[in-house]
Amino acid sequence: MQFKHPELLYALFLLLIPILIHLFQLRRFQKVAFTNVAFLKKVSIQTRKSSQLKKWFILLLRLLAIAALVIAFAEPFKASKIALDSNKETIVYLDNSFSMEANGANGTLLNAAVQDLVSQIPLNGKIHWFTNTNTYRNASAQQLKKDLLKLTYSQKQLSANEVLLKAEQIFSDDAVSNKRLIYISDFQQKEEFPELKNTFNVDAVHLKAIREQNIAIDTAYVISSNGNNTALKVRLSAKEIEQKSVSVSLYNGALLSSKVAVDFSQNKSQDILFSLENKEGFKGSITIPDPSLSYDNSLYFSINKPSNLKVLSINTANQDFLQRMFKSEGFIYTSQSANNINYSIIPKQNCIVLNELKNIPTSLINALREFSQKGGSLLIIPANNAELSSYNKLLATLDLGELDQEVFEQRKITRIAFDHPLYLDVFEKRIANFQFPKTNSFYTIISKSPAILAFEDAKPFLLGTNNSYIATAAFNKITNNFSSSPLIVPTLYNIARQSLQTPKLYYTIDTPVSFAVGVALAQDEILNIRDSIVNFIPLQQTKANKVIISTTENPIKSGTFTIENGERFIKNISYNYSRDEGKSIYVDAKTWKGVTVHKNITSLFDAIANENKITDFWKWFALLALLFLIAEMLVLKFYRK
Repeated sequence: MQFKHPELLYALFLLLIPILIHLFQLRRFQKVAFTNVAFLKKVSIQTRKSSQLKKWFILLLRLLAIAALVIAFAEPFKASKIALDSNKETIVYLDNSFSMEANGANGTLLNAAVQDLVSQIPLNGKIHWFTNTNTYRNASAQQLKKDLLKLTYSQKQLSANEVLLKAEQIFSDDAVSNKRLIYISDFQQKEEFPELKNTFNVDAVHLKAIREQNIAIDTAYVISSNGNNTALKVRLSAKEIEQKSVSVSLYNGALLSSKVAVDFSQNKSQDILFSLENKEGFKGSITIPDPSLSYDNSLYFSINKPSNLKVLSINTANQDFLQRMFKSEGFIYTSQSANNINYSIIPKQNCIVLNELKNIPTSLINALREFSQKGGSLLIIPANNAELSSYNKLLATLDLGELDQEVFEQRKITRIAFDHPLYLDVFEKRIANFQFPKTNSFYTIISKSPAILAFEDAKPFLLGTNNSYIATAAFNKITNNFSSSPLIVPTLYNIARQSLQTPKLYYTIDTPVSFAVGVALAQDEILNIRDSIVNFIPLQQTKANKVIISTTENPIKSGTFTIENGERFIKNISYNYSRDEGKSIYVDAKTWKGVTVHKNITSLFDAIANENKITDFWKWFALLALLFLIAEMLVLKFYRK
């Protein structure tokens, strides 16, 4: 028991006064003569004893009354150490990720948590709180309730370690203050729980969904395209086997293009194939009706009208294989003789092929170096008996290494770097029994660049870095049969396409994104990305004939956006939320060592209230004082012996 005014307890010394008065009374008995002295003497002894007992009893009651009154004025109470700590800091973390849209006993987990917080947060004082996207410091209870009611879902989800680090940043540096983090989440699995420090306490509320069912559109990708028609495969998944069919709708802009039904009664994963006519591009969206998590019910994608790539070949040898490859839709092919080069058109190209030049003049080396630095793609095919010194001057500027000597041996090209960007989407599986091309001679090369195609002994046939590539043998039919191999098509096509990394089918929000737009901008012109609501200027790097765009934080909502130069439309680009939130894999907060776990927010605040409860006893002592005084009055009135 503790006292609010312990200094008043010194008044207990006043109890000595009535004790002294009773012990040293000045009044004395007087002897009076009377007949039958023996009888009166006996009566006198009995009266004196009875009177003495009464006085001691009254003294005790008075002492108790005074003591109870003094203690009452000192205001005794009982409280825990936390309740007595006047320097308390509380931070609330509320998980507002998409997984909190799952239905609990009282609606969605997030809405139920918001309603509980609004009803439980005390009206006095200020509080710090944060979500996956926002931080609020020293928020009043009234402002906190307003912000909570406006809270929306976010695709971003902080891990437990990130939440602890964020809370540590918000807490003050006061080492003696009592710090508490209230952690409200469904605890979807991202990583193992971190070890807690002793700097603050953590109270967790583990919110749980009634049912973890969810149907999601996982991904979409192109499996074939022949110019005007594209075959699009869409993958859907269900958390559980569903005894019902789900309708899947495909839109081109606002126009319904196709609609199919998908049955999940036998398999939790289903693939759908759509055929798209995209002569002028396709602004696509795929939707499903699912009452569980709604964020993964839509997937946006864009197929833009292909841009024509400008390819220039500078030739000494036969160029038939280049003409067959690049004189097709999607390319603007130009051919020049090595003896008559028009240097003015080099900066306007996307890709340049040096086709078996015997030597490379210095003027061309300088032009190609500047072309490569501005993002152009370059393929060097050496000639037989080439002047290696001129080649090595160019290779040195491109950081491709150095040609050593020409070797006249027959070798097979058997090693393919399947994971290299040139072949990333070319092969459905890694081939072992391929009809590999062969060469009769090749150059050895000293280079740090990775080999893309190589011989049996791992010596490179094709290598490259930073959009610049070199073959170690000529492509003519006398030297090798590579120009008639199936490998020639994806190799040349993707080398040309590397110069312009056009937007993919779609990107994921909140991840680093980089792509190129084939447009030439004036000095003060910039590109912006927009839809009907959002308009932002992305990070962009202007090259001679393209603009490299990078996005990370924007946009924050899924959808299809337009890339514009002022009012001029350039391309469409689509962004979607990450599908990780729909996996519904959770960890039990009770396994987190050192954390106090509560069933719900109400029980949490009840526990906090009990910890901070202060029990006062002064009323009981005042009542005791009154009872002792009443007892004294009753003794004086009725005890007359």
